Amino acid sequence: MADILENAPVRLPDRASVGAALARLPAGADEAALAAALTEAFPGFAFLAAIDDDQYWRVERSVLAADGTRIAEYRPWMEAELAKDKGNVGALWSRLQQTELQISEWHGNSVYAFAPTGSGAADYVQISVGREVEWRAGPIVNPSSRPWSELELLDPSWIDHDARSDDKVIAGPLYRLSKRTGSSVVHVRTFLARCARLEREKREARRPEMEQRVWIGTDGTQRPFLELQPNWFDVVPREVRFFQDWEESSARSARVFEHWALDITDYEHNGQREIGFITRPLHLPKESLEAGDASVHMLMDRTEAIDREVGLAFGWYFLMTHGNRVDPDVGDAIAQGLRDARVRLPDHDAKVLLRWADQRYGF
Repeated sequence: MADILENAPVRLPDRASVGAALARLPAGADEAALAAALTEAFPGFAFLAAIDDDQYWRVERSVLAADGTRIAEYRPWMEAELAKDKGNVGALWSRLQQTELQISEWHGNSVYAFAPTGSGAADYVQISVGREVEWRAGPIVNPSSRPWSELELLDPSWIDHDARSDDKVIAGPLYRLSKRTGSSVVHVRTFLARCARLEREKREARRPEMEQRVWIGTDGTQRPFLELQPNWFDVVPREVRFFQDWEESSARSARVFEHWALDITDYEHNGQREIGFITRPLHLPKESLEAGDASVHMLMDRTEAIDREVGLAFGWYFLMTHGNRVDPDVGDAIAQGLRDARVRLPDHDAKVLLRWADQRYGF
């Protein structure tokens, strides 16, 4: 992926403008309406959107009166009520049992909006949002079990998420931007360049350590680590490899965002920046594929069927890198079949698979 920043857009949609566009959407708007609103808000970008099965619950909750009136944010309200009883959890539980107060909670599904910025695999913008509803999640305290600590009160484990139903919804569905400030609006090619740069910098910072490291053989002989691993400083992050494999395989006839979303992280931990993503498939085959005792020819037949099912040439390979529906052992078996000349793949796909088999990566 040479010149990885070649097709970076001059200006990306920004969080504030995306948030304003989301706020104008009526409750209940679907993904087509979301894509249309973003396309209208940002001339030059043609968005499409897809919902992911990934579900989540927000930690922000509210206290509701019996008539559904929102009284306060749950946690600070509960802390104040506990202070009234001088920290006596049992007394507070007994008192709140006599009320008809309830807890509301936000439940959401991840939604991703994409807009191409060029013809390359990584030339697109991804916006990560949630499609959320607020629902009456349960009574203010567990009616059948006394909490034994403040923590149990502040984290209402008695809520049954499976009990959510349409008649309990009090707001939404509506769209919210992901709270991950650095990863909610991303130009993917620029992000990959950042991944590669940070990986190089982290490895270069360890050069003195690695130059001193040695491998000790069973006979006691010592060899410098870098003599055995001469490419250690040139390791390519898995995020970059995913897009490199896409561009060099039969999958390149389709756009990545038509089949995959990226669950992106970008944060600091112990003073060090950590960035990356987990790939999330938008189309899955109904059945999983494991190598087991199947012959390599049977595995080839099954991978071809998976490609047809998900509508993507060489799609099974990318499902394998995720481990979702296709076990990595399948890739190893087919790679060995290629080495033994028992099966064939298009040359470019064979090159990608054999490279993966020599240096595996996954999400």
